[in-house]
Amino acid sequence: MAKVKKGDIVNVHYTGKLEDGTVFDSSAGGAPLEFKMGEGEFLKGLEDGVLGMETGEEKTIRIPAEEGYGVYMKEKVFEFAKDRAPENFNPEIGQELQMYRADGMPITVKVIGKTENGFMMDCNHPLAGKNLIFDIKLVEISS
Repeated sequence: MAKVKKGDIVNVHYTGKLEDGTVFDSSAGGAPLEFKMGEGEFLKGLEDGVLGMETGEEKTIRIPAEEGYGVYMKEKVFEFAKDRAPENFNPEIGQELQMYRADGMPITVKVIGKTENGFMMDCNHPLAGKNLIFDIKLVEISS
């Protein structure tokens, strides 16, 4: 039976969980995730785990934060001054917003607090700093 190698297009069903068992994403009830091996389209740790699998095989892959969405970086938390905000700007704590970096690239930020002069924003990925666990089943290999 064929085993997954670089360059293959694979279809996997998956459930992504945190160490406490909280499910953060799943393909259950939907189409499997399709990606090309070695293209960096998906998490490196997940690609590495799929390498060598056979169609129908199931396994659990553990991905440390460094190989997932990275470590949580305090430098990515900043204060957004009220005087730079649009009129009537009053987001809720926990709300996610799209902002733009100085170079024009969009980023998603989460409002994590309010200060006297503005809002505390966090632009770390929501899963940064978390170890991830993926239960996967290889559905199909094509090239």
